[in-house]
Amino acid sequence: PIRVDVRIVAATNEHLPALVDDNRFRADLLDRLSFEVITLPPLRAREGDIEVLATYFGQRMAAVLGWDEWPGFGPRALAAMEGHDWPGNVRELRNVIERAIYRWADPTRPVDALSFDPFASPWQPAVRKTQAKADAAPPAPAAPGDDSAMATPAPPTGGAVSDLRAAVDAYERQILSDTMARCRFNQKVAAEALGLSYDQIRHALKKHGLNN
Repeated sequence: PIRVDVRIVAATNEHLPALVDDNRFRADLLDRLSFEVITLPPLRAREGDIEVLATYFGQRMAAVLGWDEWPGFGPRALAAMEGHDWPGNVRELRNVIERAIYRWADPTRPVDALSFDPFASPWQPAVRKTQAKADAAPPAPAAPGDDSAMATPAPPTGGAVSDLRAAVDAYERQILSDTMARCRFNQKVAAEALGLSYDQIRHALKKHGLNN
């Protein structure tokens, strides 16, 4: 036998006593780990921690990107941080801050735009509803003489098409606007970044009223 003098520090987001009751965690191992237990409150309940951690992650990401100095956060970004629930706690905060720094075009101005949902996009995959439809109760049979059973749906109108076109135009305009800002409004550089020719980007900018 070899005698050692160590202390194990472990972390989990599970309720271990409940797992022991369900035979999903060893009771003897829990006894060894539970000399002292600290339950950390969620980030939204830790007053003052959000801004401190955001500044730390922001400074570190700015250094990675080679910014000369850290400009801090603007009032709109700080208010958004304090108003968010942070269901993903510190991991979510880190991702939000690093994404904001990466997308910010002007490192001399305070970062003042946050994106909490990286999946938000008009092109995100549709949610599959096959199972939900299968689980839904079948419609009740129509009563005899009920004229509604013979009703047919109205033919589709052009609304869906126009909505799609509007979404496509809005998404294209946002990409152009963001790219131009990131390239300091240099059309040639922005064209190269988007894989377009100079004439193509000039046409796109004119189309969306961004050539002023």
